[in-house]
Amino acid sequence: MTVPVTSTVPGPSAPQPSEPRPAPPRDGGAPRRRTRVLALSEARWALAATVLFLLALPLQLAGAPAWTWGPLYASAYVTGGWEPGWEGLRALRRRTLDVDLLMVVAALGAAAIGQVMDGALLIVIFATSGALEALATARTADSVRGLLDLAPATATRVDADGAEETVAVGDLAVGDTLLVRPGERVGADGRVLDGASDVDQATLTGEPMPVVKEKGDEVFAGTLNGTGALRVRVERDASDSVIARIVRMVQEASETKAPTQLFIEKVEQRYSLGMVAATLAVFLVPLAFGAALTGSLLRAMTFMIVASPCAVVLATMPPLLSAIANSGRHGVLVKSAVVMERLGQVDAVALDKTGTLTEGAPTVGEVRPVGGTGPDEVLVLAAAAEHPSEHPLARAVVDAARERGLGLPVAENFGSTPGVGVTATVDGRVVAVGAPARLLNGATDADSARAAVLAAGLEDSGRTAVLVSVDGRPVGVLGIADRLRPDAIATVAALTSLTGTAPLLLTGDNPRAAARLADEVGVTDVRAGLLPHQKVHAVRELADAGHKVLVVGDGVNDAPALAAAHTGIAMGRAGSDLALETADAVIVRDELTTVPTVIALSRRARALVVQNLVVAGVFITGLVIWDLAGHLPLPLGVAGHEGSTVLVGLNGLRLLRETAWRRAARP
Repeated sequence: MTVPVTSTVPGPSAPQPSEPRPAPPRDGGAPRRRTRVLALSEARWALAATVLFLLALPLQLAGAPAWTWGPLYASAYVTGGWEPGWEGLRALRRRTLDVDLLMVVAALGAAAIGQVMDGALLIVIFATSGALEALATARTADSVRGLLDLAPATATRVDADGAEETVAVGDLAVGDTLLVRPGERVGADGRVLDGASDVDQATLTGEPMPVVKEKGDEVFAGTLNGTGALRVRVERDASDSVIARIVRMVQEASETKAPTQLFIEKVEQRYSLGMVAATLAVFLVPLAFGAALTGSLLRAMTFMIVASPCAVVLATMPPLLSAIANSGRHGVLVKSAVVMERLGQVDAVALDKTGTLTEGAPTVGEVRPVGGTGPDEVLVLAAAAEHPSEHPLARAVVDAARERGLGLPVAENFGSTPGVGVTATVDGRVVAVGAPARLLNGATDADSARAAVLAAGLEDSGRTAVLVSVDGRPVGVLGIADRLRPDAIATVAALTSLTGTAPLLLTGDNPRAAARLADEVGVTDVRAGLLPHQKVHAVRELADAGHKVLVVGDGVNDAPALAAAHTGIAMGRAGSDLALETADAVIVRDELTTVPTVIALSRRARALVVQNLVVAGVFITGLVIWDLAGHLPLPLGVAGHEGSTVLVGLNGLRLLRETAWRRAARP
């Protein structure tokens, strides 16, 4: 028995009229979508069939005339069986044998030999089972669609002249300025322009404590503002917000089928045809040996019911879709059921360095003056000269000066030479900032020699050395390094525990910087100075050795390796568009610890699939043997068959719970 998965989700501005209305917020949290049982047509028809059956049964047992209870049973057949029967006939027109049709045929066959009550019971239990499956599927979709309700329907937009206007979130454009008052939800993904406040991001990140947001910090649609007011510049359309991306990608994932599911569906058709042939044999062989028609037909109908592969068909997708939905709620967008199944097979991990293990934003860690110039003066001169530049290292120098509260003089005559550095006139002096080897150019005076030694020492420690000179004389050297992510060490340890081997580090950075970072996080196998095609070669080496390789990266240079890997995960916040498109999964909030968590969750989903297949196989085998070797009452066969189907479906939905994610996140 299969229930189609509906993946149409309304836009973030307002729910569609056909959607169930969201429940009111609880304790100030986000409103929750929860499909009402009777909002489902399957549930309404199942209820009607059940009521009709319960009206007819006591009349029949009390010995009332058949005209009193017969029409009630007939109505139960129609209300409970018309939908699966119609779908089965449509499948038959496509030359596909649907198990739903087989169940309806079995019920009609029971009625044909006078077992009207047994056939009606089959229809009622069958319809109820279908309603429960539909409800379980709807609740899975609820958990994803409910994310849309986190974003408010309206926001306060501030015009250039300071006037405030309430507009629909869907009408916001990139570059608009929003006013987020205390206690309001942020209307769009953006960056704080002014103000400071504590923002509760628990609905998106799971962080238990509010996060301080100040000028320059990123905020997300649907997060709850605290006691301060914020002015936010919109940086993403509503359709491209973190919430919308989660929903869209989980929807797309729900429409795919994992290899296990595809295999089951391929086998299902042959199994169903074989089951029909076996049912005919169970009916005709006893007749050939003189058995009664009624008994043979009843045994054959019972066999058809208990041998149907409903539970097997339902064994695979609920666990995988539940895992996808749960991952999406925690900011990991798994693009398909295929990917969710494959994540659990990973036994080797290759990590990029910059933007993955590190934050991808270089910072000035050391300022070493030369020739008597003070550290702050060196930093001021360097920052003033670098201020017009868009280079990441230039931004790091300027940010470092601002963090120290240093004022920057105006630079004139700015010039930039790729691979060398920048020059500018600051307070009448020519300041040059760039690569030590190029700026020193073999000079042998004392200050140049001292600067060369300092630069070599910084580079030996894994930092990038930047020389600052004034009027051709070295005044200092800056040591710049990418900051390690706070969760990098824990992530490497968790991945090592899951796969049994430490991750491999693949980076285009220099060997000294790569070795220093690898030593910090606990990686022993380092491949540095790699071009994109060399990263691919390293991944294929592991694959050729029999490993299922997971690659985690963020940049354009990581895209070929992501594509070549068994599975690829991209860091979403700073990841390039090419990497995001190439990867099989995306971490939208850059929480590196979610990588081992989603692997563990995938393994749990795969384990539940195996559990479900075992449960389905045991029930089918046991009931078939009972029917062939003994006498299995039709009502008991119906209860066993439909009970196993419901049990398998509900077992798979266990991964929707929050506790499933927390358990997967445990070391």
